[in-house]
Amino acid sequence: MDRVILLLSLLSVGVSSQPITESHRLFSIAMLRVQNLHLLSHELLSEFERSQTEEQRQVNKMFLQDFCNSDYIISPIDKHETQLISVLNLLSISLRLVESWEFPSRSLPVGSRNLISPKLTELKTGIQLLMKANQDAAEMFADGSPLPLAPTGNYYQSSSMRRTYELLSCFKKDMHKVETYLSVVKCRLFPETNCTS
Repeated sequence: MDRVILLLSLLSVGVSSQPITESHRLFSIAMLRVQNLHLLSHELLSEFERSQTEEQRQVNKMFLQDFCNSDYIISPIDKHETQLISVLNLLSISLRLVESWEFPSRSLPVGSRNLISPKLTELKTGIQLLMKANQDAAEMFADGSPLPLAPTGNYYQSSSMRRTYELLSCFKKDMHKVETYLSVVKCRLFPETNCTS
């Protein structure tokens, strides 16, 4: 499926009248990766919910933790704040969010883990390449301090149904954030890419 998406993206890029830079190509691939992960997270969560009784679904939602492990990563709280953050900072936050799932994704059921882990690795590599490609841009980090990563502790150790639900819910939320941040970055760097604010 990834090959089909990549082929379609290359075909759509080929018909564009704008010259395509390496950075633009990297962003297109990264956007496809994160969109794929976000869609996958939605499908896995829906599938998990369908496997439960209505009572189990209600209990899971009622006891869903108010936070995800990645909530300790400093990130914009709304659309306005996202627009104020530099390109490199948004890429760095996106990278941290992806990295925060390298360990927890191993606690997912085997089928989900096998789907997610390689895609996370590809997305992480893509974001690192984007950061390197944009290091020479005029925008630099506001300060040199690294963004904090969430402590992992025992948060993801349980294998209960409720914990699986929490993991899938948080993963979906985080992939939505990464997709949003990468979209904002791409629109700033390539305003011709049909962006809406």
